[in-house]
Amino acid sequence: MTSPTSLVATLIANSTLIDHATLARVRPALPAAGEAVWLDPGRAADIPFSASPDADQRALGEALRELAPGVDVVVQPSAGRRKKLFLADMDSTMIGQECIDELAAFVGLKEHVAAITERAMRGEIEFEPALRERVALLKGLPAAVVDEVIEHHITLTPGGRLAIATMRAHGAYTCLVSGGFTLFTDRIAAMIGFDEARANTLEIDGDKIAGQTLAGVVREPIFGRDSKRAALIELRDRLGLAEHETMATGDGANDLAMITESGLGVAYHAKPKVAAAAPARIEHGDLTALLYIQGYRRDEFAAV
Repeated sequence: MTSPTSLVATLIANSTLIDHATLARVRPALPAAGEAVWLDPGRAADIPFSASPDADQRALGEALRELAPGVDVVVQPSAGRRKKLFLADMDSTMIGQECIDELAAFVGLKEHVAAITERAMRGEIEFEPALRERVALLKGLPAAVVDEVIEHHITLTPGGRLAIATMRAHGAYTCLVSGGFTLFTDRIAAMIGFDEARANTLEIDGDKIAGQTLAGVVREPIFGRDSKRAALIELRDRLGLAEHETMATGDGANDLAMITESGLGVAYHAKPKVAAAAPARIEHGDLTALLYIQGYRRDEFAAV
């Protein structure tokens, strides 16, 4: 007879608080459920339980969501929850915007470019040719516009700095990966606190004295879906980690390969195709949800 596996269901609230009535509805749906453990009273709780090794963890999580509307639920093995390597997408994940769309606003093409971006992120069109097409529309734009975008048009996603600071304080290595551009990722990674960043390079015309402009060309090879997955594998191997010690999160189709390659892949406020395929998804909470699903208590969060 196969021994049961120790699992945990983590409930995470945002605007809808978790109360004892919520826990009372959820616990009976889990086999051999233990008592709930508060990670953050009213905000996040773990419910330990046991199930057969072949239990569909994602399906269990979806069933619990039906019992707790407005609450995120992630089901996973109890062991090895705290990750030692974390990769995150930037646009619409660690920040609230798509940087290329914000650049396009300065040439009067934001709606046009945003529509292409949306289709690429939904997986309706290939990422690489869509990126080349959008970048070509930016030709001649002063490179200094990047400073304007970062200062006035970019917002950090709530909980991001806290999540990165806490994971790093507990020994994790963190990498920001983006199908966007190093002109943004290098600075935004530093603002949030990542160890490093990887992205595409925009070609620049001119010089600092005469004035630099975007050449309308992205340097090849393009850093996209396969590159994000390759970065995860490279860092995992370099750090000598097992697959289960890694976590990745993102919202778009070009994040799916790294999400499914990681030990815990999380779709964060993601496009439907990504949310449907990822082992875990966060739809309501902010980025501190990434800490709760690793079992961090609120009093273990770093000071930022």
